[in-house]
Amino acid sequence: MVKIIAEIGLNYAYGKDRSQFLDNAKKLIDVAAVAGCNWVKFQKRDPDTCVPDDQKNQPKLVPWREEETTYLQYKKDIEFGKEEFDIIHEYCMKKGIGWFVSVWDKPSVDFIVENGYSNYGSTLMKIPSALITDIELCRYARENSDWLIISTGMSDQSEIDHCVESCKPDIVMHTNSTYPSPVDELNLEYIKWLTDKYQDQIDIGYSGHEFGLVTTMAAVCLGATWIERHVTLDRTNWGSDQMASVEPGGLIKLVKGVRDIEKAMTGYGPRQVMGSELKKRKSLRGL
Repeated sequence: MVKIIAEIGLNYAYGKDRSQFLDNAKKLIDVAAVAGCNWVKFQKRDPDTCVPDDQKNQPKLVPWREEETTYLQYKKDIEFGKEEFDIIHEYCMKKGIGWFVSVWDKPSVDFIVENGYSNYGSTLMKIPSALITDIELCRYARENSDWLIISTGMSDQSEIDHCVESCKPDIVMHTNSTYPSPVDELNLEYIKWLTDKYQDQIDIGYSGHEFGLVTTMAAVCLGATWIERHVTLDRTNWGSDQMASVEPGGLIKLVKGVRDIEKAMTGYGPRQVMGSELKKRKSLRGL
């Protein structure tokens, strides 16, 4: 069965009061659970480590602060810590859906491990497209996770090959890192190429950032066994990822479409008369 990930990311971080972020996250978890997704995914960063020094003091306007703040403070504002993730972990378990994070630095890997966050007895982590050339981080995440996902956006094949050889991921996600991605640059045939290259050694998936659902569903027909899309309650919400995300009704349609494709693609070999055809065969052919 295709695994479907609803990428919550930072789409909970909007509104006039930071105290509503956790409630926003719970609503997004609810949407993913109702739609039938297998996982929700968040981002985990240590802002002091991740934000470059030349960006830390850049001015930033955010809706939950009356006065202008710095980019570093903005990143700290939107970061969930142990208190929030403890609640998220319990909430996801209650809803019957797994959760994991994209790790952007070693302290974030340590945060997941030290707090014992696992789903179904396993720890799953993802290296975002921006960091698959950070081989030290990739190896560290590999050493500290049962399942490791990498994404291929912004990378050429030599960079992807080097990452795969260095950290032996379990899942490789094809993606275009533009938000939203131009449809004529999705290069979905690359999924088949990856499947042929790695045979059954690595699962191949697709993380979509395009408008619409059809192309993401098509990825399943081409062999993707993991599907990921950003989810939002409303694409007009404040935040950089909201516009390229899927709203609740779209996520429900996406999951149903993937499951219908799975059912429709069963069977191989010479044509046989289907059970639903027997009555029509008898009435039209007398057989």
